Amino acid sequence: MEIVNSHRGDAFRTMYTVQLAGTVYVLHAFQKKSKTGRATPKGEMELVRQRLAQATRIAKEGRP
Repeated sequence: MEIVNSHRGDAFRTMYTVQLAGTVYVLHAFQKKSKTGRATPKGEMELVRQRLAQATRIAKEGRP
């Protein structure tokens, strides 16, 4: 899931998941700086993917 918020003309995004054993994992939060396009930069998405994989491993191990 993604939350997008604008504040004084700046865009902020937070990406998180709630599908892992009822726990909310905030995977990444950042300020979107691109002036063109709405897509999230590839580097940011790769970081989210890495952190989701880590959160999935943690959830399977039963750790908070």
